[in-house]
Amino acid sequence: MNKNILHLDLDTFFVSCERLIDSRLQKKPLLVGGTGDRGVVAACSYETRRFGVHSGMSMKIARRLCPEAIIIRGNTSTYSKYSNIVTDIIKDKVPIFEKASIDEFYADLSGMDTYFGSYKYASELRQQIIKESGLPISFGMSQNKIVSKVATGEAKPNNQLLINAGFEKDFLAPLSIKKIPSVGTKTYNILRNLGVDKVKVIQEMPLEMMISVLGKNGKTIWKRANGIDIQPIIAFHERKSLSTERTYSKDTIDMEKLKTTIFAMAENLAYQLRKGNKLAGTISVKIRYSDFNTYNKQIKIPYTSADHIIIPKVLELFKNLYQRRLLIRLVGVKVSDIVSGNYQINLFDDTEQMLKLYNAMDAVRDKYGELSIMRASSMGAKSIGRFNNPFNGEPPLVLAHRKQ
Repeated sequence: MNKNILHLDLDTFFVSCERLIDSRLQKKPLLVGGTGDRGVVAACSYETRRFGVHSGMSMKIARRLCPEAIIIRGNTSTYSKYSNIVTDIIKDKVPIFEKASIDEFYADLSGMDTYFGSYKYASELRQQIIKESGLPISFGMSQNKIVSKVATGEAKPNNQLLINAGFEKDFLAPLSIKKIPSVGTKTYNILRNLGVDKVKVIQEMPLEMMISVLGKNGKTIWKRANGIDIQPIIAFHERKSLSTERTYSKDTIDMEKLKTTIFAMAENLAYQLRKGNKLAGTISVKIRYSDFNTYNKQIKIPYTSADHIIIPKVLELFKNLYQRRLLIRLVGVKVSDIVSGNYQINLFDDTEQMLKLYNAMDAVRDKYGELSIMRASSMGAKSIGRFNNPFNGEPPLVLAHRKQ
């Protein structure tokens, strides 16, 4: 039986949300992101792209390229609300789906042909999302996730595209190699220097040649160029969580020690989210007193994986939760309501310097271990929950966060 994998992507999601709120922004060049010179473009309308503007670009450069653009500082609460509206519609209509990010979904419609017709069903689902959310959305459908994702890109804006079984290679062949997921700027330049510009050229290359040029990634790109992909749909579950706790050897009321522990826990959980390309929508704090009574407090937050958003919320929760003024035996922090998604949801709160800081810190952690680098405020916390890994012989680097 052929698989029918659907990929749905909300078009220029942040921009579309802003236009839904204010119809005067329709068809106007629009940038969403940090509004200062050090800000970053989180999303840009199609009207700005012909000037060379793209997401992730410095807002200062984007303004120079498209001076007539309207700039809006993003609102995570708004985008989370509309994302949840679309998620609820899909959840009600599709038996198995994956929420790949705040604005991107996969669904397995295999086996539905007998009763509904998968493509017809997907078309009706898309129209329902447009009607009930007011947002434009595109989709691609094929036998696998990669081809469907590329098909969605070709269908945009606000359209749909079906790639029938057996036509995957023919569909991909004339496209630029940039269209293959996992071909970033560095890989693109390497392939272009070899004279490779279209997917068809990769299809005609021996697999061994791609591996010799790009290593393990060469095999992945070759398979994707040939329409080969066996990635499964990862079913969406709203209640996934990450948590960590610390039980003190001696009950304490030392507020500096407690706050340092809480701070370090929140920092490490945020890193774990980024490492797994996840975003959390809920955070909670747990306190167990010396009399073994345990209390929890949680709050909903806009989807994020950013230290500078999660840590202050955790400290605020702890402050509000700690009311009994008794000795504390245990503290814990949990992030939940986790969805797949990357750090770009926070771009409108960030500067280029902040993004580079996170990337640099995470790169050090990836190479030397989770505790190899931490903010100065975390240095007093040791052996926190499961994060008591050795430093591989290297001392931890201390980062003092300086206000801009």
